[in-house]
Amino acid sequence: MDASVIIPARDAAATLPATLAALAAQRTAASFEVVVVDDGSRDATAAIARAAGAPVRVVAGAGEGPAAARNRGAAVAAGAALAFTDADCAPEPGWLGALLAALEAADLVQGRVLPAPGAARGPFDRTISVTAEHGLYETANLGIRRDWFERLGGFESILRPRGGKELGEDVWLGWRARRAGARTAFCAEAVVHHAVFPRGPAGYVGERARLRFFGPLVRQVPELREAFLYRRVFLSRRSAEFDLALTAVAAAALTRRPWLLAGALPYARTLRAEARHWPEHGPLRVGAVQLAADAVGAGALAAGSLRAAAPVL
Repeated sequence: MDASVIIPARDAAATLPATLAALAAQRTAASFEVVVVDDGSRDATAAIARAAGAPVRVVAGAGEGPAAARNRGAAVAAGAALAFTDADCAPEPGWLGALLAALEAADLVQGRVLPAPGAARGPFDRTISVTAEHGLYETANLGIRRDWFERLGGFESILRPRGGKELGEDVWLGWRARRAGARTAFCAEAVVHHAVFPRGPAGYVGERARLRFFGPLVRQVPELREAFLYRRVFLSRRSAEFDLALTAVAAAALTRRPWLLAGALPYARTLRAEARHWPEHGPLRVGAVQLAADAVGAGALAAGSLRAAAPVL
């Protein structure tokens, strides 16, 4: 068999049907199977997967998280290549063919991830977008040769928040592969659409607390400083602008030199542009929520950096 598509799924009854329908519509001459790992679901996830029939296989997971679930799926997979996506994603018809074609010249391939087309989106909704190989190797759309997966020993859990979803296992797999000499590539033609989940301001701001794990992640994978971080220290250009603005406001207040507030202008422009992008949601409201989210994110990054002794701002 040419490929196995592996999908970890927990309580995914609302989105899994779209994922399986998209996989059934794949246009490829390659032979492939779909392995759904039901990772301790309490809803109809397993029943939906079983009802799909061949080439879908259902494997019971132990509720240990996505890394263990993907490894469990890979252990029973028959394909020479392993393609990973998630139960809230819908690959385009040419996805698997493009991913396998890219794997002819590479050992690990990151595909493109875009928000679901046509989905109504708000400023605080949750989705994923991946448009380049920036070093996080998101498993919403990832392909790897089976021999390389086995050589690496599969996914390893490195960050497991209490009461939350583990993270970083995909980043760690990608960089272990690169350190071992694997050829990596980005395939823009292999496209997966990620579901858009409605979310209010509180959830949007609260999720920024998870940024505290970037310090430990960068300590584990220091290569991210060149591949992903902005100027090797900042999470993004936006976070750098926020930190500069915060420093400028504090310096102006302490020294009573108003001209120092000029340092806040880059962040103010970014915040204004973001707020004006969502006129129907109220620019002032959007701007206030974005400001709160950036403040929470900055605090989380600082706390994580101190704990890990690896500065990410």
